[in-house]
Amino acid sequence: MSRESIVFLLGISTFLMPHLGVPEDFKVYFYTAAGIICMVCGYTLRRRSYLRSVKEENGERHTDSFSESVGARDRSAGTSSLSNL
Repeated sequence: MSRESIVFLLGISTFLMPHLGVPEDFKVYFYTAAGIICMVCGYTLRRRSYLRSVKEENGERHTDSFSESVGARDRSAGTSSLSNL
């Protein structure tokens, strides 16, 4: 059974559980187990999607972070403006 099917079936059973007359103790254990299984399936699906996107981009990992470099001219201008104070 695929991970997508597991998440779908857990969603259906979670939706129907309050209407089936299941004892409260069983509901607590079921909801706990269903939540843990959904977290694990979601994590593995997301990780697989990420690794697939990295593979399609020739192994290059792009991030949104950047670093600004300060050139020598900018540094000298910064010190002169501080000395004017």
